Amino acid sequence: MAEEDVVPKTFRALVESADRKFARVRDLPSYGRAQGQHYFQKVFKAYMRLWKYQQEHRAELVKAGLNRWEIGEIAGRIGQLYFGQYMRTSEARFLVEAYIFYEAILKRRYFEGCGVKDLRVRFKELRFYARFLLVSLILNRTEMVKVVVEKLRALIDDCKANFRETNFKEWKLVEQEILRFINIDTTFTIPSSRPFRYCAMLNCHPNSVPYVARFHAKKVLKFRDAILMSYHRNEVKFAELTLDVYRMLQCLEWEPSGSFYQKHPAEPKENGVAVDYSGASGLIDMNLAADMTDPALPPNPRKAILYRPSLTHLIAVMATICEELPPESIMLVYLSASGTPGQINTSHVETSGGSRRTRKSMLTSHSSLEQNCSATESHINGVKGPSDYYNDFLWLGPKGNGGSSNLYPGDIIPFTRRPLFLIIDSDSSHAFKAERGEKAALLLSPLRPTFKGPSSADITQNGSQFTLFLTAPLLAFCQMVGFSLSDSDMEVLNSAESILSTAFSKWEVILCKSPSLDLVWAQVLSDPFLRRLIVRFIFCRAVLSAIWPPEGSDQYLPLCIPQLPNSLSPKSDVVQSCVSQLADHLKVSNYFHFEDS
Repeated sequence: MAEEDVVPKTFRALVESADRKFARVRDLPSYGRAQGQHYFQKVFKAYMRLWKYQQEHRAELVKAGLNRWEIGEIAGRIGQLYFGQYMRTSEARFLVEAYIFYEAILKRRYFEGCGVKDLRVRFKELRFYARFLLVSLILNRTEMVKVVVEKLRALIDDCKANFRETNFKEWKLVEQEILRFINIDTTFTIPSSRPFRYCAMLNCHPNSVPYVARFHAKKVLKFRDAILMSYHRNEVKFAELTLDVYRMLQCLEWEPSGSFYQKHPAEPKENGVAVDYSGASGLIDMNLAADMTDPALPPNPRKAILYRPSLTHLIAVMATICEELPPESIMLVYLSASGTPGQINTSHVETSGGSRRTRKSMLTSHSSLEQNCSATESHINGVKGPSDYYNDFLWLGPKGNGGSSNLYPGDIIPFTRRPLFLIIDSDSSHAFKAERGEKAALLLSPLRPTFKGPSSADITQNGSQFTLFLTAPLLAFCQMVGFSLSDSDMEVLNSAESILSTAFSKWEVILCKSPSLDLVWAQVLSDPFLRRLIVRFIFCRAVLSAIWPPEGSDQYLPLCIPQLPNSLSPKSDVVQSCVSQLADHLKVSNYFHFEDS
């Protein structure tokens, strides 16, 4: 073998070996604690060896015909590998590493100049943009998302012009999906809004910290694992990430300290001049990760993200995670789905002011109030017979698939043998007030959302109202009453956030001091993620209770099981005053009725 052939042949052998190992881990399940860790280490090692080899022998490889897009493909595989590991572990460092590799591919223009006639390479470039968009979305790099969207759009148009015999309809749908997503997601519509992730600077309330630190229940559970699932027809999504799951995913992660204030990173420069990455350099600056991660933060809870799973797959995932759940730990399960195939329930609040009697008349005369009342009456009133566990359900499946796609309340009961924090967001959520099995923490959505206008209530356009209350309560409040927010309202927005922060701090103190707090809630109160969900639920319930008259309002109110202390009921002064103050501040008090008014 000629000496000049050794390097390219060695390189090709390393590529083939790495690709074989990559194929093994690509299809491994993204849930379970032991899944794929051994294979991940092997394939990562193979790609690091390959990456280092092409760096050391770049000149020989280029001389032998190595294309720049081939270097980009290797970097893209490493990015895929990191992102897959993030999805399995929820460790932020893997997500950051994926972003760094993808960003380097973009800035060094590895795929550019590959020749318009090579359709295979064009498809690789399209897939790269789609993967980079998903990573950038989850990491909240809003400016980068906008840049990549424009590049994706330009590439699709270019491909359609140069490859007329090829159908790019699916890629146009990808473009439409991401545009629809960013037009709705508040991270893009209100760039200065607070992050969904838990930020110690913004979500840790100084007045309640000493009480939380001193709080000791008979049993304390650690929040280690979560399952997030959304299944609605035509819901807002990008790739396999729906808007509701995207919000909940971020709500259950730590925000690196200071990153909230670094949303618009500058272009990398050397000596004041923008760096040109179009040369032959293959170096990826791994030190960039130090600016985007925070080693002082605890690990994120693991999250299994399920996109439109079959019923059997959902139950299998729940069983696996329950089996592997460490001792003294709790699993969160978030399920968002319709109770009827294709059904989307809406309701709205009367847009004018007026007396309580007038509003009650307008609300109860709305036609949606009378639909399915008889079907929901039994579980609204808490009267459940043995068969009721199988009368109402969440619908997970294609149209006309029958009972094989129905998730019944009884299907959840076996999993209550392990500590369970269950969030059901559905128009049949109240059916899950199961009284059998071990006691679990349940947060159940209203059966119908409440909005100023019916157009906002479509879950396929805006995502779920209940989920938004749990992940971004102020934005949910403003959306509900039709208060339009923008960056020009930052002073108003910050004052409103301050009102909520003060109230949430007081409520946390009350929870810690309450002698009637059920053990189910007490054993998770020390966890910042679950405690934040509990106080946001209290706020959501109080807001909706202040809108609807007591008679016939059960469909429009969320439920928690077991009950939280009466000192934090919707009618308590400390809770009602928060809603009243916020409504006054935003000048929307005419939508609410408070007992002292």
